[in-house]
Amino acid sequence: MHKKIKWLRYGLSALLLVPVTLATASSTADHSQFEALQGPFSSGPEVTAACLSCHTEAASQIMKTRHWTWEYPDPLTGEMLGKKTMINGFCIGDRSNEAFCQSCHIGYGWEDDTFDFDEPTQVDCLACHNTGEYQKIAGLAGHPAYENMEWPKGSGKFLQAIDLITVAQEVGPTSRETCGSCHFYGGGGDGVKHGDLDSSLVHASHELDVHMAEDGLNFSCSDCHQTDQHQVPGSRTSMTAADTDPAMMRGLSHGDRNPASCQSCHGSEPHDSSFAHASRLNQHAETLACQTCHIPAFSRGGVPTKMGWDWSEAGQLTEDGKPFVTRDASGHVIYDSRKGSFVLGENVQPVYQWFDGRVDYIQPDTVIDPSGRVPINQFLGQAGAADARIWPVKLFHGKQPYDTQLNTLLVPQVAIPNDTAFWYNFDWDKALKVGAETSGSPFSGQYDFVETSMVWPITHMVAPKEQALDCASCHADVSRLEGVEGIWMPGHHRYHLLDWLGFSLAGLILLGSAVHGTLRVLTRNTGRGH
Repeated sequence: MHKKIKWLRYGLSALLLVPVTLATASSTADHSQFEALQGPFSSGPEVTAACLSCHTEAASQIMKTRHWTWEYPDPLTGEMLGKKTMINGFCIGDRSNEAFCQSCHIGYGWEDDTFDFDEPTQVDCLACHNTGEYQKIAGLAGHPAYENMEWPKGSGKFLQAIDLITVAQEVGPTSRETCGSCHFYGGGGDGVKHGDLDSSLVHASHELDVHMAEDGLNFSCSDCHQTDQHQVPGSRTSMTAADTDPAMMRGLSHGDRNPASCQSCHGSEPHDSSFAHASRLNQHAETLACQTCHIPAFSRGGVPTKMGWDWSEAGQLTEDGKPFVTRDASGHVIYDSRKGSFVLGENVQPVYQWFDGRVDYIQPDTVIDPSGRVPINQFLGQAGAADARIWPVKLFHGKQPYDTQLNTLLVPQVAIPNDTAFWYNFDWDKALKVGAETSGSPFSGQYDFVETSMVWPITHMVAPKEQALDCASCHADVSRLEGVEGIWMPGHHRYHLLDWLGFSLAGLILLGSAVHGTLRVLTRNTGRGH
């Protein structure tokens, strides 16, 4: 019976991997042969119109996704959240910076609140389906360079026009490169925001990520984040913290279940019964997220992540009034006149906390308490709750502007090349005023800088099983889980009275044994004459 179960498990595992093989198979269509893609094309929207002549429903599907709307209803409050309006601790906010930030939007032309979200040709098919040689330029509102141009103007740097015909004819499935062109570089640069997502994953080694390893499983992002009608599951703004269901057959519909959780492939009892202590480890999985043990550190691929960002130090200039950057010994920027000072981290040990999938986000109109560090977002979860697990997170610290009279966080205009953007005039008064006006937020004109924090879940860069945390990582005087509420860990937590009683009892036993042994030795010859 045990052998039958074992072979059944292997059979199911093979079936689970079938969609991965199919996903990496060659396309059955040669797009270079399609008449609609012969061009000429003078703009991205013209390419999209050609794509839609065959993929008739693609734009309408895209327009229902968060990738397009950049907003969604908060499951906690019903308020609208999303990149469109939310504040963060990195580049702070999208409002008034759209033409720059929307280089990571899957559309063309979003530069202010007049953008038409209902126009199908504004969808950028090439952003996700190009196979190389396509780049949306920050500052061009989601467009690539259609002609040779100097950019930024006056910089002395030149861009070559994109060959839209070639790019359109060579489209293919999404890849780590296409997904990563935004998700690796969010927050202002490679690896800045997440800590477990950066360009090192494009050509990942087995040591860096067992799933994406080019010499191993070689997963693309869509192997886990399997889409249906362009809806991509597994968003970090709506996560599955605890999945108690068994592994599911990949490629089949499973209702509202998230196919991007660890359990969707590995099940809720992931440790094989042939492994020593498997049952005990599976019991740990009822309290710990899989990532807690299997991602011992993040930012492990040679790309540092930002652990701190101080905007209050931005604006320092050289003696001749020029902005400058300062680099550390490894060549990484730790100060930029435009952005302030940074704290970088590599091979960072996560912070651990209870999480049940709910995230509470601060709103632009939220009244803050500037006397302490302001949490821009908070992961929620009650210790020991059935729907909560102890998760690894990146804890990021920032310092950013706020209104000292209204006690609200402020979104400055920073990136648009004009006289009101901070990167071009280093004038906080102008940048904050225009940022407030553009976003429709009140501004008293009085501002200062307040310390903030954000948490980000760590769920990529899964290490080989040999590098998973051992028992002593937590069950020791120095414990990774020190400070996590609601848990008792043998080897770390102690009651001194109980320890004293236990050691005293052990001492009495040893003493009694010694006394007994001594008496037996001293009396061993007694009575032999009888």
